[in-house]
Amino acid sequence: MDNKDTSQKTGKKIFALNIISNDDKSKHKGFGAGSIDLNSMSPVIIDGDEAYIDIGAMHAKSKVEKGIKFSTNREDVPNGRQVWIVWVAVDRTPEAGQFYGGMTACEMWIDTEARRGWKILADHVNKMDYALKRKVILDGLGATEKAVLKKLLIETNEEWWEKSSPELKAALES
Repeated sequence: MDNKDTSQKTGKKIFALNIISNDDKSKHKGFGAGSIDLNSMSPVIIDGDEAYIDIGAMHAKSKVEKGIKFSTNREDVPNGRQVWIVWVAVDRTPEAGQFYGGMTACEMWIDTEARRGWKILADHVNKMDYALKRKVILDGLGATEKAVLKKLLIETNEEWWEKSSPELKAALES
């Protein structure tokens, strides 16, 4: 079997973000050099006492974000409810296999009735990057949010949870 791109034949899209490196030491130049594969990233929405995976959040089109006009001014959403996007990166090592590697939380406020919301897009992008770099940053999440997130991660793949770092597990206990 040849190694040609079959995405056109199968209809399955391959999602990778191409980052061009200015590093003169790099041996590889051109298309695909330094690309970041986002297939190991999953966005989890925490809305009240519910946590669920919503891939639409990768493009700011999650269930809670659809139809919402966002502002960077928190005062524009006085009656909003707090909603979180948690970027969860799955890592893999030859020894351990797959496990939850990085996790970061981003805050939003949503007023569904008024169709208004608040978020800082730059924070969401930076936190996604930190999760890809296997950092654990869950500042702002309360005990309820941490509990529903932990439950979702374990239910999604208990083996990955067991193989995750003590730092990641401890971040969801505090």
